[in-house]
Amino acid sequence: MLNEIQQIKQEIENCKHVLVVFNNHENTDATASALALFSFLEKNNKSVDISCPNFIPSKNLGFLSNLKKVKSELEHLQKLIIKVDVSHAKIESLSYDIKDNWLSIYLTPKNGLLTKDELRTAQSAYKYDLIITLGTSELESLGPAFLNNTDLFYRTNIINIDYHANNERYGQINFIDLNATSVSELVYRLSKQLWETHLEENNATALLTGMIAATHSFKTTNVTPLTLQAASELINHGANREKIIQNLYRTRSLSTLKLWGTALSKLKIESNKHFAWTTITKEEFINCNSSEDDLRDIISELIGNSPEIDMILMLYEKENVSGQKTINGILHSKKGQDTRLILKPHNPSGSNEQSKIVMENISLLDAEKTLTEEIKKSLN
Repeated sequence: MLNEIQQIKQEIENCKHVLVVFNNHENTDATASALALFSFLEKNNKSVDISCPNFIPSKNLGFLSNLKKVKSELEHLQKLIIKVDVSHAKIESLSYDIKDNWLSIYLTPKNGLLTKDELRTAQSAYKYDLIITLGTSELESLGPAFLNNTDLFYRTNIINIDYHANNERYGQINFIDLNATSVSELVYRLSKQLWETHLEENNATALLTGMIAATHSFKTTNVTPLTLQAASELINHGANREKIIQNLYRTRSLSTLKLWGTALSKLKIESNKHFAWTTITKEEFINCNSSEDDLRDIISELIGNSPEIDMILMLYEKENVSGQKTINGILHSKKGQDTRLILKPHNPSGSNEQSKIVMENISLLDAEKTLTEEIKKSLN
């Protein structure tokens, strides 16, 4: 019987077009490991696409190769095939137009008639013959990528790479290790077995980036000797640690630091429940000359530097496209709590580990009161 690595090798050898997908555009680990995996597969003559729902490239990851390859939605999954029997009526011309969202195709025969009896329609096979998911505990957390294409995911073999305990093991191959610290660590382990000759400087830098981000520069409690050994080997392969640290931790703008200071000054802690929360008003964004983008890493910073906190909630005011003020919430858990289940009454999106909500027609104060009470109750 083949082990997991051998099964993965067989799947990759037999495929032509791979979809690499993950569920959280703020997850540096998943992003970095996807970029490394893209390079490994492409060097093995595979056609590869990377997708993450609502992906927004992070400025501090601009130093990583192929970041622009990550797409925010799936494209060109299938082709509709229209066949016409022209054995009795040859085609002289073909034209089309689009009106009111309807495509009309005009076929003009040289002689004779064409009727609907000469027409056939068919669907091509799906574009992808293998899917690799990274750090994705459940397929539903992929949002529209999965919900709008369930048939693709059910018909296509999936290699599921993750290290979270709540992973639902939905793949045909589940490469899961709860003792790993990151997806990047697992992808590196895989690359050593399958593609060590392709472990160039760019790939090594991407994987070390993911490991450093996931462990907050190796400060988390789950770091093992194997993690440190992997990091050391990546540096030996040319990973640029100085560039990684510079981009991940030394590029904060003054406006970002001011916003973080505001959020920290308002941090409230329920110590007996290991729960903390903070709020940011629209006026505070203006005063700090900052935006929602400056919140990208603050939760991971708070979690990484507050070992006594297992769950953190951030609430902030924002205007939607119609100019209406909304309350946006991000809930993050590092102890296996299902944040989507906790926020279920508010239609959350995201993963078990971190999910988001948008609340309308409610003040920031009322949203804070409602959500903190619900979360405290769930932690009981």
